[in-house]
Amino acid sequence: MPAPGPAVLQVLPALDTGGVERGTVEVAAALVAAGFRAVVASAGGRMVPDLVRSGAVHVTLPLASKDPLVIWRNASRLAALIRAHGIAIVHARSRGPAWSARLAARRTGAAFVTTYHGTYTEGLPFKRAYNAVMASGDRVIAISRFIAEHLMQRHGTDAVRVRVIPRGVDPVRFDPSAVGGDRMRRLAEAWRLPDGAPVVLLPGRLTRWKGQAVLIEALARLARRDAVAVLAGDDQGRAGYREELEALARARGVAARLRLPGEVGDMPAALMLADAVVSASIEPEAFGRVVVEGLAMGRPVVATAHGGAAETVAHGVTGWLVPPGDPAALAERLDAVLALSPAERAALAERARSAVLSRYTTARMCDATLDVYRELLKERGA
Repeated sequence: MPAPGPAVLQVLPALDTGGVERGTVEVAAALVAAGFRAVVASAGGRMVPDLVRSGAVHVTLPLASKDPLVIWRNASRLAALIRAHGIAIVHARSRGPAWSARLAARRTGAAFVTTYHGTYTEGLPFKRAYNAVMASGDRVIAISRFIAEHLMQRHGTDAVRVRVIPRGVDPVRFDPSAVGGDRMRRLAEAWRLPDGAPVVLLPGRLTRWKGQAVLIEALARLARRDAVAVLAGDDQGRAGYREELEALARARGVAARLRLPGEVGDMPAALMLADAVVSASIEPEAFGRVVVEGLAMGRPVVATAHGGAAETVAHGVTGWLVPPGDPAALAERLDAVLALSPAERAALAERARSAVLSRYTTARMCDATLDVYRELLKERGA
């Protein structure tokens, strides 16, 4: 019987929903497929069954807590877990768990990896020192070149320790040919879309920096007066912001052309319904997953020209970039997109999907992450 492979422990607050959580499950499955042993510690959540089905082990710990005492105690819990499972590498994906994981790795001699997922705010005292744990790994994975430059400038991280690994999408799930008409029809009925009306889709949770208000202002400026804007995302309790968006739409005379359906479970079908996909974030996206999902589905994508989107969208080739916070520029570009001919749309779709398949798939992300693990194991003679 072959000897079990090296074990990798990933730690994060919970496994409910989100790109970080999805990436954790995907990497765990890739580890198992490559002959490693995969362990994930979190407070649990809806994705745990998916993780376990992949062959990984889940250990429930109170890693979602930001209480300093709990973080300190979690270090001992994680150290015991590392010893019990013979963990060679600990991979931290969030700041609170990272503090516990770093202490545990130091106590046990395990290698320590972090993924730097965002710019992380620093408004409060000592926040930079708190964030710095994500730049302290033996290897630090940045999800875009933008994030790599940010963490090196902010924390002085040695470039030798940094690896840029963009996030990926599943090209099987996000495949235009896999979305049947029934799925699109169900969404169109749920959204009450008028027949023949062009659809402009902005996927993303309802939060101010995602720029939903910019799209509403642009909608009021569009030459296509029948275009419908769909803001597809959960308000996550921000009812006041949702009401602000609805009031803005009324004030601009576009309330009848605005849809706020909440969380959308079938994003591939939602993207296929869209004549244009927008990322209007007024602050830089660390990567911008919905941009790449839109490209994978061959949709015309318009994104703001900063952060990760400036890396994933080739302006005028696979999509378009506009200045952030500029509704007039967004409206002008959307009018041009909505006027594209079928032949132009087909050519764009082929270029956009090819770009994703060559650079931004889940498989490429997982392979590159496993290469980081192998590099550390080789350094340590494991």
